[in-house]
Amino acid sequence: MPRGGPDGGDGGLGGSVWLVADRNIASLLGFRDRPHRRAGDGVHGKGSRRHGAAGGDLVVVVPEGTMVLDQDGAVLADLPHAGDRWLAAEGGRGGRGNARFLSNRRRAPSFAEQGEIGEERWLRLELKLVADVALVGFPNVGKSTLISRISAAKPKIADYPFTTLEPNLGVVRLDDGDEFVVADIPGLIEGASEGRGLGHRFLRHVERARALVVLVDLGWSDAGLPEPAEQRRVLLDELGRYQPDLLQRPRVVVGSRADLVAVGGDHGEAQGPDAGLGTYVDGGAELTVSAVSGIGIPKVVGRMAELVREARAGQPEAEGFVVHRPVGEGFKVERDGDAYRVVGRQAERAVALSDLTNPQALEYAHARLRSLGVDKALARAGASAGDTVRIGGLSFDYEPDDEVRS
Repeated sequence: MPRGGPDGGDGGLGGSVWLVADRNIASLLGFRDRPHRRAGDGVHGKGSRRHGAAGGDLVVVVPEGTMVLDQDGAVLADLPHAGDRWLAAEGGRGGRGNARFLSNRRRAPSFAEQGEIGEERWLRLELKLVADVALVGFPNVGKSTLISRISAAKPKIADYPFTTLEPNLGVVRLDDGDEFVVADIPGLIEGASEGRGLGHRFLRHVERARALVVLVDLGWSDAGLPEPAEQRRVLLDELGRYQPDLLQRPRVVVGSRADLVAVGGDHGEAQGPDAGLGTYVDGGAELTVSAVSGIGIPKVVGRMAELVREARAGQPEAEGFVVHRPVGEGFKVERDGDAYRVVGRQAERAVALSDLTNPQALEYAHARLRSLGVDKALARAGASAGDTVRIGGLSFDYEPDDEVRS
């Protein structure tokens, strides 16, 4: 302002991107179609010392158990519990207006700082998956077929025992946006808790499931299996023998392959996806389902969702907090081929925020670097006059001060 001095306001801070663990998110599928996330921009400062507004932070929810790695595979963060949060990309600092540079020596500063470019990075997210629901049953009772109908999983399906040798995982997405993970546990047999067959190898996959769906085969006579009531007894007995607290998990007993039997109050053929549900109680089945014909699938998925919500609500919040790699302070000098590179947030900010085409701004940036000790650090590293020095995205010719020469 003529006769009034500098009056430029500061620019607003850029928004940051945070990763936050959320109990109601079960997968990382949302990043497949939308891998890029960006927080809001800060607003420019204006005259009359009016400061710009800060950009809004962006909170990106991820499942519990998400690990964050850099492109080289180094672990940056681990978010095991709901509410854990990690700063994935920090927003840039707003540039200071020219009013900030008024001093007794500089009465009419003709420069202002530029806004700092926000942090931009590629991250790799990996999930230590905890299944919300485990499907438990004898071999070949329709577990794989059911998971293929309620999720996008494509398990191997065949008409012989032990088709599934490793758990198949599927993510079920509900109309309200919630989702949960279902694990198709390989078939159990009597004696599995004692290691018979592949018992321990299979049972360990059930340990961390929040809820259980016990599938009993209603077409048991054709499959050469015990009656549904005996199937239920054997399965629960094996779970209890392996780990007693598994019997305390929320569970529902579902009669599978309902298309092979008559269900309903009059034992007539079920018609439609919800017909005859809850009326076939042989073996303690609360619901019936046919993954082939679609009988009962909506009701079974709805019951799974209820069990998952109950289990999540009853899970205690994590105590304390996790500290992940703190941001390093200061700077360091590294060799970069034939040049020297100064690495560190403070040094990089000194040049990134300054308009180095302005002589006053260039002088101010040099003074900041000198106050940080960058000149002396370069001299100690062996830099001599004329050597190339890189700071951030800029390169300079090194000229030692008289103080450094002496």
